[in-house]
Amino acid sequence: MYQIIVVLPLLGFLIAGIFGRFLGPRPSEVITTSLLFIAMLLSWFSFGAFIAGSAGPEVDFVTTWLNSGALHVDWALRVDSLTVVMLFVVTTVSAFVHLYSIGYMHEDDSRPRFFAYLSFFTFAMLMLVTADNLVQLFFGWEGVGLASYLLIGFWYKRPAANAAAIKAFIVNRVGDFGFTLGIFLVFLLTNSVAFDQIFAAAPGLAGKTIHVFGFDMDAMTITCLLLFMGAMGKSAQFLLHTWLPDAMEGPTPVSALIHAATMVTAGVFMVARLSPLFEQAPAALAFVTIIGATTAFFAATVALVQNDIKRVIAYSTCSQLGYMFVALGVGAYSIGIFHLFTHAFFKALLFLGAGSVIHAMHHEQDMREMGGLAKRIPVTFAMMLVGTLALTGFPMTAGNFSKDAIIEASFAAHRPAAVYAFLLITLAASLTSFYSWRLIFLTFFGKPKWQRAERERGRAAPAAHPADEHATGSIDAWREPGMAAEGQVRHAAHHDAHHIDPQESPQVMLIPLYVLAFGALTAGFLFSQLFVGEGAVEFFKASIFYAPTNHIMASLEETPVLVHFLPSLMMLVGFLVALYVYILAPGTAERWARALPGLYRFLLNKWYFDELYDYLFVRPAFWLGNLFWKGGDQNTIDRFGPDGVAARVIDVTQRVVRLQSGYLYHYAFAMLVGVAALITYYIVWGLR
Repeated sequence: MYQIIVVLPLLGFLIAGIFGRFLGPRPSEVITTSLLFIAMLLSWFSFGAFIAGSAGPEVDFVTTWLNSGALHVDWALRVDSLTVVMLFVVTTVSAFVHLYSIGYMHEDDSRPRFFAYLSFFTFAMLMLVTADNLVQLFFGWEGVGLASYLLIGFWYKRPAANAAAIKAFIVNRVGDFGFTLGIFLVFLLTNSVAFDQIFAAAPGLAGKTIHVFGFDMDAMTITCLLLFMGAMGKSAQFLLHTWLPDAMEGPTPVSALIHAATMVTAGVFMVARLSPLFEQAPAALAFVTIIGATTAFFAATVALVQNDIKRVIAYSTCSQLGYMFVALGVGAYSIGIFHLFTHAFFKALLFLGAGSVIHAMHHEQDMREMGGLAKRIPVTFAMMLVGTLALTGFPMTAGNFSKDAIIEASFAAHRPAAVYAFLLITLAASLTSFYSWRLIFLTFFGKPKWQRAERERGRAAPAAHPADEHATGSIDAWREPGMAAEGQVRHAAHHDAHHIDPQESPQVMLIPLYVLAFGALTAGFLFSQLFVGEGAVEFFKASIFYAPTNHIMASLEETPVLVHFLPSLMMLVGFLVALYVYILAPGTAERWARALPGLYRFLLNKWYFDELYDYLFVRPAFWLGNLFWKGGDQNTIDRFGPDGVAARVIDVTQRVVRLQSGYLYHYAFAMLVGVAALITYYIVWGLR
């Protein structure tokens, strides 16, 4: 059965990818979507069987892949409680994203290619979560990277989409370089890449050193740090996060799939899968905690001032991934997976809900151009409201169970950096509530800004808003690099072409919202016993390793009551501030922006990471490339080669070849001249 689950998306990819142009868009989308729903139902059955105890861990051998010396790699499917949780998440979100895309992409003639890419994305992620060794995991790891590149740049005729796809690919190569070195070190230390052999050898590696850069370092620490470097790139953690917001250039269903169930969750899954290694490296876990907490806070601050509805949700994903890594860093692995599980429902719901808003607004994505949509698209509003409640941790929603558990775990943990993480993610909870309700208020409440007079034809960007009046330059300079080039020109064209009349999305787009909303409301209290407490240790005993010194689940029982209610209090504070700023006292945000222009610019420009990386890496790379191109290739090699010696040889030969006319009388005349010259020479010089 597990082989069928993995193969079905691959089959859909092959059918739509190879025969899609012959079958046409409708059969391609129906076939791929149907196969994903079959895989989803089988995954649900597998998940239920594990919960009921009627199924257990197993390794389903397929074939031998590589066998060279000590390196032995099999194709095998490792199925345990962690695997079935991921199968449930990946296939469920992917199936409903496929269904949603039938409505969202109905005007695109390239639908067979789009659905083929979606199915390939799902197949690669399923290969990753069912891998039985590091090489097979790396195959799926790179597969989701390739699929993300293809989907982010799906509209390849747009320069912004191409730039975003390249950026995602390159940033992930940075992380994957460290991940690859980590795999090499694991093989060096354990003489194997198979999980069973690696995990069995892990306890014996504690305290072992390895000579690196002239220093003796703890082997497990350096190995886990390198492995986590891959997770930082794939899951868009602080310093390697810059690709994720730009990935919004892809179609909205792609954003939902990337952010909720596939690529960005791969790093969280990898760290949880390799918990036997990370438990032997407390310093590496402390680093994971610091990066996770910093990411949660950083991304939340940036989301406060973003105006593109998809980018707000994108930074929210980045922040929530930080929460997951905090849980992993303090040793609460199952709680980190729990938040991955619940986050998949409400984040997919928010992205698909945002897609429904964009669909109603004729592809407008700027929240400042919306407002008053609650009455025009009430179903979408209700679904977005459910997703927002879950994201902010409203009591009894899915986010309340998982995110609050992470905050409590960071407080209860007696590990390095736990206090730092507790403070930052608690503050981030309040920021999350503020930017989430800001999105709701700007989009669905207030005066309908889309009823304004149509913009003048040919205008490339919307008017500067009051919050931007203190800027010294154009508002476009503050926007994302590709936003004006792709988004605003396209949106302005829609405004110029016709008056916007928001209408509710078709049922094929709303049905996935209903299902995801149900998950966002109920997944927390239905499954919390599997992920939190001693029940989690029992459920994940064959897939997640807890060291004998790791008592995090027991420590949760001793959490003070104040800490238990603190996340809800922070959520309430964020809601009240957003309510005051955008509903009770409109214009407050603009006044704050004028009062603190430096901070506003800092956050709007995402802490200037893009500019910093451009200065440190991009410009030097271009300078070096130009040096080798113009200075080395053109001015040196070409000057003395093709343009120098070779050119002179060509000049000479071209002149000499003119003597070869091909006419017989020319040759006879030259012979006579030569004979006459020879006779003259002998006569003149012979007489002497």
